[in-house]
Amino acid sequence: MTPIVKFISALAMALLTAAPALAGGATPIGQWEVTTGEARYKISSCGKNGDLLCAKLVWLRADERTQDNLAVLNTYVVKGAESAGTNKWTGNVVFDGRAYEGTLTMVSKNYLKLKGCAGILCQTYELTRV
Repeated sequence: MTPIVKFISALAMALLTAAPALAGGATPIGQWEVTTGEARYKISSCGKNGDLLCAKLVWLRADERTQDNLAVLNTYVVKGAESAGTNKWTGNVVFDGRAYEGTLTMVSKNYLKLKGCAGILCQTYELTRV
């Protein structure tokens, strides 16, 4: 699995809940693509009260269809996360034996910004609504 797909699979959607939304009712529920184009995720409500979001890796670009990446295709890479204020979510997820922490900010109804960290190493990713 390429590092970016693995990292995004572990983090990109670990950071979402359904509660706060942008003006106009925008929520992160829907389908999102990493701006570099290699993967898409479907975000949906989950949790006992539907107040969390889950994310499933639903599509990989042809050159990202490695054995490792295909093993997580159509599986939930996140099973819920919590609100950290208006248009911001934080969460943790364990993926491939590693723990990740991150923050997701919904910049607009069609643009998410993700900052994820594993230990002291951090990266920022951008996702757009499909």
